[in-house]
Amino acid sequence: MEITFEKDYLRELFYNGEASDKQHRFQPQIVRKYVRVVNILDSVDKIADLYRYRSLHYEKLLGDKAGLESVRVNDQYRIEFKSSEQGAITICNIIELSNHYK
Repeated sequence: MEITFEKDYLRELFYNGEASDKQHRFQPQIVRKYVRVVNILDSVDKIADLYRYRSLHYEKLLGDKAGLESVRVNDQYRIEFKSSEQGAITICNIIELSNHYK
């Protein structure tokens, strides 16, 4: 899959391990797990391959977030993304690293 980031802080977290703005500060263990999950997303070829990773709990979201998909970073945080097929390539646009219970 090809990974794109909708917001700058998501790209900064992945490549630098921290975000430059104060609003998006996360604990170091959350950032490490975020990077690990994004690397897994990058390593699979298509969305159906995510079902092999049961710890990610891949799901399509419903309600006000219909059209989005999510995978778990840990029990509390989720990566919300939108995937699209373009030929033989699946593009995964990461939208948000969200606190699921906030």
